Amino acid sequence: MNAPTDDTLRTALATLLEGLPPSQATRAVDRLIANYRGATPTDAPILRDRADVVAYAAYRMPATFEAVRAAFDALADAAPDWTPAGHLDIGGGTGAAVWAAQDVWSGARPTTVLDWSEPALALGRELASSEPRLASSVTWERARIGASSAPADAALVTVSYVLKELTDADRAAVVDTAARTATDAVVIIEPGTPDGYARVIEARDRLIAAGFHIAAPCPHSAACPIVPGTDWCHFSARVSRSSLHRQVKGGSLAYEDEKFAYVAATRFAPEPAPARIVRKPQIRKGQVLLDLCEVGGSLGRATVTKKHGALYREARGAGWGDAWGAGD
Repeated sequence: MNAPTDDTLRTALATLLEGLPPSQATRAVDRLIANYRGATPTDAPILRDRADVVAYAAYRMPATFEAVRAAFDALADAAPDWTPAGHLDIGGGTGAAVWAAQDVWSGARPTTVLDWSEPALALGRELASSEPRLASSVTWERARIGASSAPADAALVTVSYVLKELTDADRAAVVDTAARTATDAVVIIEPGTPDGYARVIEARDRLIAAGFHIAAPCPHSAACPIVPGTDWCHFSARVSRSSLHRQVKGGSLAYEDEKFAYVAATRFAPEPAPARIVRKPQIRKGQVLLDLCEVGGSLGRATVTKKHGALYREARGAGWGDAWGAGD
């Protein structure tokens, strides 16, 4: 993994913001948070100009990057001997998923980003120019997301924070396109809300029906054991707040937690975790309670106490979303 990738992205975003008045950036983010929803437009993208795209990218790209990177890390753990030979990012906008892929699997690879917004693609191209491994390997193409199309095959296909913007029919079409196009793996990420989880589960079902195996976060390809309407599966990634984040949200903390739901699926047989921690571990006096999604397709709880020695120390250091091994 290349730790500097995140720093390079943040530096590039900060440089772009230098020429944008803070008040204009704040207004753009406020408007886009309120209005950037619904089906992909057929006339003018909601990200309508450079000011919109710069402000929104500076505000959202770090969080998207961290969530996608967490999903990629889980996929890499489940497929330790695999590296994507190519990458197609559907609805990729300014390219956060491309940067995340570079961070997890270093090295140049043929990559295509498809998006409806030409200003977003232009900014993505500009940002990528600051990273030599991306500058020459990424192609940025305008396409209406959800429309019937036949993009070229790619080893890895990603769809991050896109399905929430689409109609039911277009969501199904995008997932089917991803499944048809991916020669090795598909990763889909959505906001960590009940609705986002529901969209991920719909996508998960379609990928399984298309012959894929679930690599993460689930340790199985059986039905999700969560009873619909009672809970939802999601995870959290820590994101360092930029000055724009603090300005828009009026917060003083140097970080925030990005909640996300995801599924990573492969055509080949992966090595999924024996169990996944699906809630923040509860650390009590002398014991740690771990809520787990288990390999058999059920939910369970493990109680690890001091008498377990090294395992207890491991449990105290475990985090929400981590794998929990069969021997643990």
